[in-house]
Amino acid sequence: MIKTVPGGVCAAKGFTAAGIHCGIRKNKSKKDLALIMSRVPCTAAAVYTSNLVKGAPLTVTKSHLADGRAQAVICNSGNANTCNADGIAVAEEMSALAAEALGLAPEDVIVASTGVIGQRLDIAPIRASLPALASLLSEDGSLAANEAIMTTDTKPKEIAVEFELGGKTCHLGGIAKGSGMIHPNLCTMLVFLTTDAAISAGMLQLAIKGDVQSTFNMLSIDGDTSTNDMVSLMANGLAGNEPITAPGKDFDAFMKALNTVTVWLCRSIAADGEGATKLIECSVTGAGSLASARKVAKSVVCSSLTKAAIFGADANWGRVLCAIGYAGVPVDVSKVDVSFRSAAGSELVCRNGAGVDFSEERALAILRESEIHIDITLGDGGFASTAWGCDLTYEYVKINGEYRT
Repeated sequence: MIKTVPGGVCAAKGFTAAGIHCGIRKNKSKKDLALIMSRVPCTAAAVYTSNLVKGAPLTVTKSHLADGRAQAVICNSGNANTCNADGIAVAEEMSALAAEALGLAPEDVIVASTGVIGQRLDIAPIRASLPALASLLSEDGSLAANEAIMTTDTKPKEIAVEFELGGKTCHLGGIAKGSGMIHPNLCTMLVFLTTDAAISAGMLQLAIKGDVQSTFNMLSIDGDTSTNDMVSLMANGLAGNEPITAPGKDFDAFMKALNTVTVWLCRSIAADGEGATKLIECSVTGAGSLASARKVAKSVVCSSLTKAAIFGADANWGRVLCAIGYAGVPVDVSKVDVSFRSAAGSELVCRNGAGVDFSEERALAILRESEIHIDITLGDGGFASTAWGCDLTYEYVKINGEYRT
């Protein structure tokens, strides 16, 4: 059984975290430097943005994780350290400064940055603040660390679960940031996951790489794939379970716990999209293949016209059908059904590819809720998938029109 527990990235035994304002961001009320540490070495794995333009921290982290080991995470907000001539050197120095403060090797530090692209990151405030940040590490520090990695996010995103492996109680938790520049194949989204389960580096990489295909790669806010996305996972083994070194029932149980955390984070990121007022969850069933189901679901949540219609509570189902049609997969439109659903009820608006008589009043009430489900049946097979997004609002344009100013 999997149950939600408090603690975020500190729910797992041996993990501590902290976050402070060090001076990267002008607003002194906003934290901008986060630290996460395990008291013992961890196996570690990560996945990164598919954008060919990658932030310097990703290059450094990928090098550090080549041996499948890590023990800490250092992350700043307010500056992405991307497209800078000295970016690699700055990211390496961030790692070295964190390592010095924690008594670790620099190669055991995951480094990340988020914020404005193309502006040089001044290492001075980070250097000056790391000793104080390290002294603040605590088992209650997950929220502070979460706040320190936020940019345009309006709320923190942290979760942890408890589960069993071989009779041992294990924990897996995470924090995330992400509100804009979010599109399938990872996004301006940073996710830091921790677990006290014992699992080999190879199986950890297999777990995280497999999970993101149905979670973070099915998430879109605005169609822009960022330069700095990263999802990392550290496992310190302090739960005492028999180490997972191959597929089997323990690995399956670990994957279920991981998926519980990542789906919750996906929904939280989508609901907190820049300017968003509504979470959109698109569920596709009856697809001829898993790839087709995923492409259709993503196509719908990425449709600007559909997103705008949801914002306006307009049951314009033709926009959904249009997005299905250009998804790039073979679909027999004459078999497609579409329904809108929320806490206010459900309304079938399209059957067999054609409109049906439905109550505009009920549809309006359904679409005025804060969480909207678009249910699509393709009638082509037995595969299904889900994607997450949000509505497109006036506020999104305002936020991004004034992002640097």
